[in-house]
Amino acid sequence: MDAISTTIFYVLMFLSVYVQVFFLITFLENRKKIVTRSGSISLSRYPAVTIIVPSFNEEKTIYRTVRSVLDLNYPKDKLKVFLIDDGSTDGTWNAISKFGKNKNIKLFRKENGGKYTALNLGLQNTETDFIGCLDADSFVHPEALSRIMSYFGKNPSTMAVVPSVTVHQPKGIIQNAQKAEYEMGVYLKKMLSFIGAIDVTPGPFTIFKKKVFDDLGPYRHAHNTEDMEIAYRMQKNHYKIEHCNDAYVYTNTPHTIPKLFRQRLRWIYGFINNTFDYKEILFSRKHGNFSLFTLPARAISVVSVAYIFGSMIYSIGNFIYSKIIQVQASGFHLGGNAFKFDFFFLDFQASIFISLAIYAIMIFSVIFGRKMASGKWSFPFEALYFFVVFLLIAPFWVLKAFYNTILARTPAWR
Repeated sequence: MDAISTTIFYVLMFLSVYVQVFFLITFLENRKKIVTRSGSISLSRYPAVTIIVPSFNEEKTIYRTVRSVLDLNYPKDKLKVFLIDDGSTDGTWNAISKFGKNKNIKLFRKENGGKYTALNLGLQNTETDFIGCLDADSFVHPEALSRIMSYFGKNPSTMAVVPSVTVHQPKGIIQNAQKAEYEMGVYLKKMLSFIGAIDVTPGPFTIFKKKVFDDLGPYRHAHNTEDMEIAYRMQKNHYKIEHCNDAYVYTNTPHTIPKLFRQRLRWIYGFINNTFDYKEILFSRKHGNFSLFTLPARAISVVSVAYIFGSMIYSIGNFIYSKIIQVQASGFHLGGNAFKFDFFFLDFQASIFISLAIYAIMIFSVIFGRKMASGKWSFPFEALYFFVVFLLIAPFWVLKAFYNTILARTPAWR
């Protein structure tokens, strides 16, 4: 049994290293293509764009969200904004009503039905060729839309462009840990863009050609992860998704462990179940790197976290049990040499060095993600928070996601 467990462990470690090295090689091959623009740009054509802002109990953040859209450096006659109150029970409707006289803005109020129903209401009323969503807890850089639209101008086959999402003014260990994670996400998203394998079109300011929804249908409930499901659907139908690394979106993130747990439980549950829904394209050559790399790589990460955590708990339990048996057999003795240090107890197995290699590459990805997201080189000390926080907590939401999946229990949105 120990041999089987050890074999599984090293297989998972090898696959984890393979994924990280693959990203690194992709970066080295494409690094000259990564351009970070610092100022405003001019487009040869400015297509009309509709931005949908769905909201539920966001009275504290939605004003800044809407204001950031109105302050975009984009022709005002080409910009439409739909503010949709999805049955809020606080003062959200009063907050968005203040924008009612703006000719660029249209207000909607509906019974609560979930984010995807609010987005679909916006889709039904959209007449422009391009459409995007902005979560009501996020706000955009003034140049974000122009930079995103430049990608559509360069490549007519591009059907959606995702931005770089970063954490706004993180406070405390939990949010700083997420800051490092989001910066690493910028790097990973760009690498997936290079290989045509993006798996999520984030709610904060992904811009689509309206043709995507005309051809493939509206948003779906999708286990409360509609932004993941539409990306899966696009990949299944060979619709190109790109990443604009210098289109910055700033979002508010959970600041407590319970809120972070609920958010990540929903994300992992959505990944497991959306992947199951699209299982027919897994390892399908005709669906390219999305099916051959992205989905397997994400599955490896989820399984690795669950398995390694389970093995660790088993080892600790087995150690404690053996010590109990030892004490019962021979009694407890606290001699003078009880705490004598011996190098024999240091573990210099290959797994230690493999783990260090994985962590080193991950820190590298955070550094380059930060460079892409902010244009600055600096060591990400937040990565230390990331490793500690996520190492301790992530296994629990992964295991809970599997548990919920088995019992068909959809996690709450918040």
